[in-house]
Amino acid sequence: MALPAAFLSEDQFTCSICLEVFNNPVSTPCGHSFCKACLSSYWDGGKGGGATSYQCPLCKESFHKRPELHVNRTLKEITEHFKQMANATGPMDRRSEGVENSHPHHQHHPAPSLPQRPGEMPESIFAEMMTRFQQLQAGAGMPYTTLPDPSDPHPQSQLSFQTQTNEQHDPPPSYASTRRKTRSASESSSNVPLCPIHLRALEFFCRTDNTCICSTCVETAAHQGHNVMPAKREWHIKKSQLGIAAVELKDLICERERKMEEIQNSLREIEAAAEQEIHGAVCVFSKLISSVECCQAEVLEVIEITRRAAEHKAQSLLRELEEQIAELKTRSTALSQLALTEDYIHFFKMFPALSTPLSAKHWSGVSVGLTPGVILRTVNKTMERLEEEIQKLPEVCKSLFEPRVKLESQQSLLDQSVPRTNPKIRRVQEYATDITLDPNTAHPRLIISADGKQVYCSERHQQLPDNPERFDRVVCVLARQGFNSGRHYWEVDVGGKTDWDLGVASWSVSRKGKITVSPAHGYWFLSLRDQTDYAFRTEPSNNLSLNLRPSRIGIYVDYDKGLLSFYNVEARVLIYTFTDTFSDTIHPFFSPCTNKSGRNEAPLIICPVSMTEHNEATV
Repeated sequence: MALPAAFLSEDQFTCSICLEVFNNPVSTPCGHSFCKACLSSYWDGGKGGGATSYQCPLCKESFHKRPELHVNRTLKEITEHFKQMANATGPMDRRSEGVENSHPHHQHHPAPSLPQRPGEMPESIFAEMMTRFQQLQAGAGMPYTTLPDPSDPHPQSQLSFQTQTNEQHDPPPSYASTRRKTRSASESSSNVPLCPIHLRALEFFCRTDNTCICSTCVETAAHQGHNVMPAKREWHIKKSQLGIAAVELKDLICERERKMEEIQNSLREIEAAAEQEIHGAVCVFSKLISSVECCQAEVLEVIEITRRAAEHKAQSLLRELEEQIAELKTRSTALSQLALTEDYIHFFKMFPALSTPLSAKHWSGVSVGLTPGVILRTVNKTMERLEEEIQKLPEVCKSLFEPRVKLESQQSLLDQSVPRTNPKIRRVQEYATDITLDPNTAHPRLIISADGKQVYCSERHQQLPDNPERFDRVVCVLARQGFNSGRHYWEVDVGGKTDWDLGVASWSVSRKGKITVSPAHGYWFLSLRDQTDYAFRTEPSNNLSLNLRPSRIGIYVDYDKGLLSFYNVEARVLIYTFTDTFSDTIHPFFSPCTNKSGRNEAPLIICPVSMTEHNEATV
């Protein structure tokens, strides 16, 4: 009896990692075989190799010591012979199966051989290869069963190669042998869904069309030349891929959990470092005269702002990590449930969506922290130098010198502690810029003085040209001066107004219709509403609590460092600092808001900066 031509197929020489024919095959201690490069890459990439064990990609058996990978030369040689013979023979045309007629009056015709499928081995080549395999097997032990004898009249006793599938499942039958039993299996299997066209069991899977088909569909022109596999065999292959995807998801979850722990440890270190800085700063400032106590309060405020900024960043990172972990766990649960389902129709429907890799953010470079001791060392050095200078000055000059002492002290503090968050401390009046309002940008209800220094909101619209740069819905106006580098400072008298907006805006902002005001849309400004509600306009707004109500606002911009600060000029107090990245030319932004039937009719007034009267204003 002739041996079936499809007794061996390309799938029996396929690596379950790369799904290609073996290249330098190696075997694990559990008996599974893979390409040497695939298995090494799998372990080197951390997917199957942990700190204490290595896993088989198929059965997940763990090895405490990484196995030494030696090429299985017998299997390699057989695989090479298989490639050469398959390439030399080439695909054959599909022919219909012969049927013997048992009627005594009909001449007996031998049944022609079954049609050969792409990737399957012809009978003659298989017989030659079997002989070669038995010769090789005699000289070296092989982790495979005995090859069948082509002359054996009992094909039921013939054994095939051990397939590289999960050991928890029996090897599925080859395509050719399965096709002979399709008719009886389709009629006897009640649990397999039927083809809606031919009413036969959907026991095959077309890789080309990614769908389940029956034995009749295989013979139709619609699937002629397609890559068709037994459905259960394809199911097992894809389930092994799900296992690899599940391991990758677990790795991503573990990575993010480790990052969460790292950030939480950093938070504790930040708290300890901040407490250390505050205690040291208080001890240093206690040695100075009472006129320097104001500087002490400001330094403590800098430390607190730095700690809050770091804490805010850490909390934001923790929330993002929690969201990603929740998403990954949800996907991992879905993969686990899909791997357990017995309905492979549902499996094939859900597999593409769940096997698509997630675009995950890399967290290796993310960290938060506060360098301990920097502020304390700077305070000590600065105070030692300042004490020497103060002792040389007459008592009458102390009141004039102490403000400069405070400025130089804070400059060193912020330079060393948070250089990316705050600029160098200096007298911000040194960067005073002459600011005038641009009437071409003003809303039609705004009245601007002849010198361009004052603006207030009237009751009625004026008849003005609808310039492209004019705001037509929000009662605001930009300054003529624009900045794309350097430091700049100006002061605005807000008087007794109940509502106002002050800050900067990009020249390219939207000016027509409803406007969304936030840094993301090119607006950075401080707001007052209903006389007491102060806020920096972000999404959502950052509400501020001020002990003193300012009547004059100082605005400082460091374009290159992306820093914007607001001050209560009379009290010489920092109100709020915001950092961002400016990519466009920015202009001073003013909005007196609506006059509220006369309750908010006072103008915004751009004031000249007085170096004599307000030379203590600081960042």
